[in-house]
Amino acid sequence: MGSVSFLLVIVIVTALAFDFTNGFHDTANSMATSIATGALTPRVAVAVAGVLNLLGAFLSTEVARTISDGIVDDAKVSAVMIFAGLVGAILWNLVTWLLGLPSSSSHALFGGLIGAVWVGAGTSAVNAAEVLEKIVIPAIASPVVACVVAMLATYLAYVITRRTAGNRAKRGFRAGQIGSASLVALAHGTNDAQKTMGVITLTLISGGLLAPGSGPPWWVVLSAGLAIALGTYVGGWRIIRTMGKGLTDIEAPQGFAAETSATSVILASSHLGFALSTTQVCTGSILGAGLGRRLAQVRWGVAGRIAVSWVLTLPAAAAVGGVAAWVADHGDVGVALVAGVAVAAASAFYVLSRRRPVNADNVNDTRTGVPEPAGRSAGGR
Repeated sequence: MGSVSFLLVIVIVTALAFDFTNGFHDTANSMATSIATGALTPRVAVAVAGVLNLLGAFLSTEVARTISDGIVDDAKVSAVMIFAGLVGAILWNLVTWLLGLPSSSSHALFGGLIGAVWVGAGTSAVNAAEVLEKIVIPAIASPVVACVVAMLATYLAYVITRRTAGNRAKRGFRAGQIGSASLVALAHGTNDAQKTMGVITLTLISGGLLAPGSGPPWWVVLSAGLAIALGTYVGGWRIIRTMGKGLTDIEAPQGFAAETSATSVILASSHLGFALSTTQVCTGSILGAGLGRRLAQVRWGVAGRIAVSWVLTLPAAAAVGGVAAWVADHGDVGVALVAGVAVAAASAFYVLSRRRPVNADNVNDTRTGVPEPAGRSAGGR
């Protein structure tokens, strides 16, 4: 068995830092619609999401195994490559957070890891068939499936309650949203927290501390769950605004339909070991909820910008991960240089975000912040 090195500790800390960014980047997935409709206050929403993300991390480890023993050859992966891949994922998460774009933290992680391993160990170390089957195909199919399911669910919700007094129906759906949003948060924990578990497990395997094919130890599950829960509680308010107010007009029946549809897709994928993007699933379900209500406005300009970010995520994170792997491969100096650049870039993004802050007090205000609603067109049944 190997021994614990300083580099291995650095990689684990960086992995948990990514998990933290994943948490605040993806808080919108579970709580944006509930915050937008007033079913939950912003602070209560992120607190509930944080707790349930932590609980969800303990429900399954199938996705973690997909990462630690699937998309790359763990026998050819080094701690330096994993570190570089995490840096690529973190920087892309921060860029899209600053722009208020709900891109995929999952695909940022996969892209960063694939780019770093490609540069560090060659193309043979990347399992292309696994990448296609468990990442690319779900990335294309999952938001479409979620959109269609949410569109039908929204249509049925309005048809079933059309003879019910408007205020009474809205109150009922808002109450239901508390449960449905909680289920999304729980499902998010079962899928996204596992990705960091998989990366840390891969690191331990590459360092000789675990046998190839091993699942994540209990302390890895706990630390990953805590990191994503803390990030969730911090609240990615810029992205919450985009998903709750920027993409379409959300009423309580739509929010309930979107959340239950997203939960079904995410939990099914977690059971099958598909490491899909919960962001794409939840965005697709919100879009479907907009299309399912007559006269609802779908802002296709915002949807287009989100789609572009989805397309760019995997290659952009891979490019940064590849460059970081090349630099970090030059010994301790290279690792220190990559770490220093990453910290400086993260600090710069934070400073830029303070120029137009979005927080719990103004997250539902569509007149300020990033991005502004644009490209409005009517959509619905």
